[in-house]
Amino acid sequence: MLIDIDPILSPKLLSALRSMGHGDTLVLADANFPSSSLAKRLVRLDGIDIPNAAKAILSVFPLDSFVDCPVKRMEIDNNPHEINDVHKDFIDVVKNTSGDKWKIGTIERMQFYKEAKEAFVIVSTTDARAYGCFILNKGVIKPDGSVW
Repeated sequence: MLIDIDPILSPKLLSALRSMGHGDTLVLADANFPSSSLAKRLVRLDGIDIPNAAKAILSVFPLDSFVDCPVKRMEIDNNPHEINDVHKDFIDVVKNTSGDKWKIGTIERMQFYKEAKEAFVIVSTTDARAYGCFILNKGVIKPDGSVW
């Protein structure tokens, strides 16, 4: 155990997060996402839902202030502006953990799959809610520990 490190952050996940550099992307995926077939690196968080995974990850993960949307949610097919329950939960976690200045964009499902193939890591949860998939861009931490 470590002080102030969420126990959801396994050694494998912490290693992946620490290994990422500025601009690298992390996919946070629901249980139905084809994580195993798309991932360069896969970290499974069995028994964990999207909000709890996001809260743990964002407790140590700086978002990228150099891009317009450092967080993107998968769009719902044929209804890209709809925000479902898992989207709402995730957006609340981003605001409560990282602050409300971060713009959350959208990405069409098939384009999401293409970008997921290029992600540094895919973190697969067992949240079964539809369209519960997100891309996070890693940002920069200043020498004083604050996010750029």
